[in-house]
Amino acid sequence: MDHGSPTIDNVFGIGWLDFNLSNIIMTFVASLIVFIIAVIGSRNLQRKPTGFQNFMEWIVDFVKGMISSTMDWKTGRRFLPLGLTLLMYIFIANILGIMFMVVYDGELWWKSPTADPGVTLTLAVMVVALTHYYGVRLKGTKGYIKEFFSPIPILFPLKIIEEFANTLTLGMRLYGNIYAGEVLLTLLVGFMATGAMETVAGVIPALLWQGFKLFISGIQAFIFVMLTMVYMSHKVSEDH
Repeated sequence: MDHGSPTIDNVFGIGWLDFNLSNIIMTFVASLIVFIIAVIGSRNLQRKPTGFQNFMEWIVDFVKGMISSTMDWKTGRRFLPLGLTLLMYIFIANILGIMFMVVYDGELWWKSPTADPGVTLTLAVMVVALTHYYGVRLKGTKGYIKEFFSPIPILFPLKIIEEFANTLTLGMRLYGNIYAGEVLLTLLVGFMATGAMETVAGVIPALLWQGFKLFISGIQAFIFVMLTMVYMSHKVSEDH
């Protein structure tokens, strides 16, 4: 991958603050696609769903099943919009770089935004922060803090380490899988560009890898949402 990323350095004169324009654009594109899908899926709702509404209701039931497997539905139903948003956004973001990538003037503009650790770790931090917020909201500040010292106070340092570990693994797992897929796809495309015979020989592996990466994109979106609900259940359920 002999290309860089389009960045704006030293934003507002701050030496360490850089903006990756590719991440910003692709995050916006993924968000826009999810918004359009949600609008189309919720427009002209019917009691007997057909077509795209039927597909959207299947996704809703799928997310409801994930939530119900980690906590009681009375508590977990408030997290249905979160689960739906994460599942759709992460899947769309994962597949944006499958079909093609756009490199202009040596800089990569079109890719999967989740192939950047800054994006995936930001998602992970937001998710973990939400688990703390809802933990305090549902249990109260005193009751929530007490959870960190139970069943024995000596476990408190380990539980703090666990919070950082959960954040890191949640973000890096998603990044690693999507980034590795794009690297291999780039290598296949580079091999195909070296000659006519290489192009013919590389078509089938490239198509197979794109299909496999589509599967991986769905699996990684599922894992991210499932782990989000598992972490959330640990914070809001009374039996944890």
